Amino acid sequence: MSESEFTELNDLLNAAVFSLILIILKFYKFRFRNLPLLSMNPKASLIIGIICISFSPIFVKLAVSPPVTSGFYRIFIAWVFLAPYCIFKGKLKISRNDLWVAILGGVVFGADIAVWNLSLMKISATISTLVANLAPVWVGLLSFLILRKKSGALFWIGTWIAILGMVILVGYQHILHLQFNIGLVYALIASLFYAIYIMITKGILRKISTVTFMFYNMLGASIFLLMICLFEHNELVNFPIATWLNLLGMGLICQLAGWITINYSLHYLEATKVSIALLSQTVLAGIWAMILLNEKLEFKEIVGSIVVLAGIAITFLKRSQPNKIVN
Repeated sequence: MSESEFTELNDLLNAAVFSLILIILKFYKFRFRNLPLLSMNPKASLIIGIICISFSPIFVKLAVSPPVTSGFYRIFIAWVFLAPYCIFKGKLKISRNDLWVAILGGVVFGADIAVWNLSLMKISATISTLVANLAPVWVGLLSFLILRKKSGALFWIGTWIAILGMVILVGYQHILHLQFNIGLVYALIASLFYAIYIMITKGILRKISTVTFMFYNMLGASIFLLMICLFEHNELVNFPIATWLNLLGMGLICQLAGWITINYSLHYLEATKVSIALLSQTVLAGIWAMILLNEKLEFKEIVGSIVVLAGIAITFLKRSQPNKIVN
């Protein structure tokens, strides 16, 4: 893709982002007056959430801003738009223990987003998103190694299938010679961070509301990432309009709209089905990357991706209890 074609494509995407942001702002204006948001079909809500978060790697690549800065604005912008509702509706009440869990979880989530964004600068959006979704495998392994929690046969079958897929992706020759693409390493680290985030925050949504958790969680993540940006002397202000629109897209579409609609679906759908459905974000991200970024995958990457996705899906099959989230 030539530079002029890329510029034209970026302009078109920015126009689309701007339109989506206007729609979302009107949607949330309506919602905040008529909460809870509940006439929406849970399956439709899940589909909308998956579509929203699948654009995340596209926005990161098109933003042309430091990866950690992109991560900061993704979370901070979402927090800025969520905060007024939490304040005016009295959604800030939280116990000290839950507060620390939410903030610590936010720090880990911020680290996950930052490292994943670094990965996106090194490898394709499809592969980075795929590898970053290995978190369920890490959760099972860490639960077994640290908490001595036994996992079922399906989990171990899925884990080995996912590992096989990773071998296909990386290439066994590179593994034997310990030659790894740094982008893949970043994506693996990101998936580990997200697994730790899941383990830290597990169960907290049974005690506090989703928006209360998101308020403190995103606040902790924003402060952590801002400190990293300042430490690295990253640019925080002087960006072109196109970059700001992509950052707004990350914050409003991927972070705020995406995860509120996904959390809403968890009220009514089985967590297992939601978790498996969320894997489709990798497929969608790959489609957007081919259309908008002109990315192409090699045959081994396609095969490896399919095998990894199948393995991750199998690890979920035993999780049949839906999460209960307090309104």
